Amino acid sequence: MLISFEGIDGAGKSTQIKKLVGYLTLKGREVLTLREPGGTEVAEKIRLILLESRHEISPIGELLLFSASRAELIEEIIKPALAENKTVILDRFFDSTTAYQGYGRGLNLELLRSIIAISTCGITPDITFYLDIQPEDAIRRKFSEKSLPIEFDNSELDRIERSGIEFYRKVRQGYLEILNESQGRLVSLNALDSPEEIHQRITALLDERLKA
Repeated sequence: MLISFEGIDGAGKSTQIKKLVGYLTLKGREVLTLREPGGTEVAEKIRLILLESRHEISPIGELLLFSASRAELIEEIIKPALAENKTVILDRFFDSTTAYQGYGRGLNLELLRSIIAISTCGITPDITFYLDIQPEDAIRRKFSEKSLPIEFDNSELDRIERSGIEFYRKVRQGYLEILNESQGRLVSLNALDSPEEIHQRITALLDERLKA
């Protein structure tokens, strides 16, 4: 299976991925976890450019860099892993590109989808778990300070995170639009529920699909 997790930073993807890896491993599955951008030598270098750079990157340049990283990850890691019957869990995949670069940056969605189609080589997750959270709640959770001003100029934030609260509102709206169009591939989860409640729902849904 190819499983992806989506949501803005602070939604709790890392926690749920860790729990799911443990669950599937106990069931005897060989599990590989990957992140986007990253996962290969080339993709990790692209990640540094995208997230750590202090230079401005145009929206179309950002899209192409993410797509190049994804293409490398699919060819080098994901395809071989699936061929070996491994379960691959992705921390972000092409839905992030649609939400962030399409809705957040305002790129033409038709153009964006054509580039995604090229970079993914027809690879689509069997199921995608979307952890839904308001941007303000995500920022408070990320810094664990209720009094933290909702601003994105903090030095701890990466280049994408510094895009501003309005950008993240557009990204969340993009995810909700994708959810409506996903034909059941995306499953929405309330990121404010307890981690254990979320995990139990994820495993119940996966067990149901595996039986089917």
